[in-house]
Amino acid sequence: MRKIKLIWDFRGPSAEKTAEHHEIHLKEYIAMEKLPLNITGFKVLNDMHAIAFMVVTDAEMIGVRDALKPHRGEVYEEH
Repeated sequence: MRKIKLIWDFRGPSAEKTAEHHEIHLKEYIAMEKLPLNITGFKVLNDMHAIAFMVVTDAEMIGVRDALKPHRGEVYEEH
């Protein structure tokens, strides 16, 4: 089963706090929709750019993408 990482980009001086807060809403969405995967996170890329992300299955990707409008996505590989 292929997993897709949906990514939201936040830029500016408050990017880190915004991404951190956005992850809370992603966790709420996962619980509300009873999605099978519960992989979320946020990451600071530099002073002015941070991301929040969630991982979904290939089968759920289109529905979640249409509902939450991520900025981009990529195939998720577990490390």
